Amino acid sequence: MRSRTSTDIRRRLSLRTAVTAGLAAVALAATAAAATAQGAAPSPHGHRTQQVEYFTGAGGHPRHTTVPASKPVSPSDKAAIAGDGDVTSIVQNGPVGTKLDVVFIGDGYTADRQEDFHADVRAKWAKISAVEPYASYAGLFNVWAVDAVSNESGVSGDPTQDVVRDTALDSAFFCDGTERLLCVDTGKVESYAAKAPAADLVVVLANSTKYGGAGYNDISSQAGYDGIATASSDNDRSDQIAVHETGHSLGKLADEYDYGQSGTYSGPEPAEANLTTLSADQLTAQQQKWYRWIGQQSPDGGAVGAFEGGGYYQYGLNRPTENSIMRTLGREFNTPGREGMIAGFYRYASVLSSPVATDRAISRTARLHVGAPDSAKVTWYVDGRERKSARGRHTVVVRALGVPADRRTHTVTARATDRTAAVRDPALRKQLSGALSWRVTP
Repeated sequence: MRSRTSTDIRRRLSLRTAVTAGLAAVALAATAAAATAQGAAPSPHGHRTQQVEYFTGAGGHPRHTTVPASKPVSPSDKAAIAGDGDVTSIVQNGPVGTKLDVVFIGDGYTADRQEDFHADVRAKWAKISAVEPYASYAGLFNVWAVDAVSNESGVSGDPTQDVVRDTALDSAFFCDGTERLLCVDTGKVESYAAKAPAADLVVVLANSTKYGGAGYNDISSQAGYDGIATASSDNDRSDQIAVHETGHSLGKLADEYDYGQSGTYSGPEPAEANLTTLSADQLTAQQQKWYRWIGQQSPDGGAVGAFEGGGYYQYGLNRPTENSIMRTLGREFNTPGREGMIAGFYRYASVLSSPVATDRAISRTARLHVGAPDSAKVTWYVDGRERKSARGRHTVVVRALGVPADRRTHTVTARATDRTAAVRDPALRKQLSGALSWRVTP
């Protein structure tokens, strides 16, 4: 990659001017951005800006602010990126297109530290995928690591604001003057993410032990994914930042926290599934939002109801539970949130997949294997008739299904339906089924 001087980098960092609006104005801007989801927008001074979410400390409520939007990638940086970006498969659960593909990109890793980056990806994914509903649906994901070779190890702003390092993605703490806000050049991130076979979810791992991260969830990406999350590679709590951010990008969930101000929301009913202007009784009577979960115990503690405060307002908006991960890091998704996350998983992944291609004929001696979540029921059919003896099996031999040994072409079909109790929305349930068919020739 081309070398940049410390003066160049400091000049870039100095452009990140502080946002002087009060918390109420920030809340209003963040809510408007969430509602319009139009990506980078012009500031009152004519500069392009981006909404970001950051985390002041473990266990605390996140905050929102605006930062200058990344400029278009320069021709020299495009040339550098074109010669960089080796891709490594970290987790392979099925063909691209049938799985949700998570792309990790490293920053602050020099050429001789890329294996360290791969180890950090494995460790971070292990922690993310241990959180429900990720844990129950781990088989729906592929994970890729995209190498971004930096000239220097570590990232800017670590440990102090005066530290400047030359890295591939310009990762920096103290972004916008906020210590824990870890910003990146989003244009470069998108260029590296495009090198992966597919990118449905993008996470930047900064080579650092410092607690921090950010969520760019209002980026209007043409690449097919929604937003970018940043997190420290070697901080044992930063994985919660990534999980919270996927609540926005995958689950389409709103933030359930407020800024402790006296402001009252008076706008229309929010589009997000986990915020409402209605009470619990009104939700039930009108059969709106999370009414199917009212009164049920939630994994984040207590029963589902309508708790005032959320969407950055202290009054006028209600959330499903007292304290989920969309309100405070370290918590669990509540039941409506889990349902939203599962919907997000299936927006990209299929309930049923197989390493055996369906577009070519197979023989009676072929062995078929399918992947499906544990909560899915798998059934097998020959020429449209179910083979009950094979119910629940994920691996079968074609001839053992009773395919006739004649000169005709027959069809073997596998079907799966996810019967998880974590989904109660009938419209979503219709999407939790799938089928694969193979032609069996003599």
